[in-house]
Amino acid sequence: MKDLTQLDPAALRTLATAVRLGTFEAAARELHVTPSAVSQRVKALETRVGRVLVHRVKPLEATAAGQVLVRLAAQQELLEREAVAELREDEEAGEDAPYAVVPLAVNSDALHTWFVDALVAVQADHRVTFELVREDQTRTAERLRRGDVMAAVTSDPRPVPGCRVVRLGRMRYVAVATPRWAAAHLADGPPSVTLARAPMLAFDRSDTLQHDFLRRVTRRRLTPPVTYIPSVQQFDAAVRRGMGWGMLLERQSAADLARGRLVEVAPGRHVDVPLFWQHWRLESPVITDLTAAMTAAAGSWLD
Repeated sequence: MKDLTQLDPAALRTLATAVRLGTFEAAARELHVTPSAVSQRVKALETRVGRVLVHRVKPLEATAAGQVLVRLAAQQELLEREAVAELREDEEAGEDAPYAVVPLAVNSDALHTWFVDALVAVQADHRVTFELVREDQTRTAERLRRGDVMAAVTSDPRPVPGCRVVRLGRMRYVAVATPRWAAAHLADGPPSVTLARAPMLAFDRSDTLQHDFLRRVTRRRLTPPVTYIPSVQQFDAAVRRGMGWGMLLERQSAADLARGRLVEVAPGRHVDVPLFWQHWRLESPVITDLTAAMTAAAGSWLD
């Protein structure tokens, strides 16, 4: 077995940069070296570990072994920046201390409601910025697995290797539409018939929430006409303007349901989406405080 101790930090950073930017040329520009130097560093790292680390396609793709080292590079960078910040915290030049950059994956509804509250709380105590990757909650764990992000809000309770899992709660969704739309599309026949042809809204093609609800209610795989609206605000507005039915957060639709401005497509039925916070097993003050802030912020919104 190869001795994997003392991996070259510069080579690790080069690998991570190349994977993040997608080409050796782009990595070279950011690192102020030649593309040949980038290639040589990656090859040397591959020789060191005895594994292929990237698929040479465009954009570059990390192999399973490469994903491990990309995560290691990001972990090292975060810890180094935190150490520098700690050393400078009592110095007058502390304002010049570098910011740690923490990439995170999050679903749209969490981002639109409580997620930013947690980020604001952490920035109050740390010199840190965030890079947010928006993905459906069923896909954020894959971003974590690939090393694209350090933590993620996910519906998957199974821990990604090298990560800890914290349960946040659940988001409850109800299927709603306007009364006028419901009278036009749902009055003539059972749900298995009317919902098969009634216009439906979805966030994007990775959003399966509406289709999952249809299968629960009708026990059939229906393919109604779908309009895709990849914006939380505009999706909500489209439902309320009668473009179709869609799943809205119960908390945000309860008042209009009570007033009769919205009606349930299948009264009494709902979908609960459990959410978890997965983060790298890293003894980092930023990650520790971010986890506490996420738990607190989610607690004010989730069941």
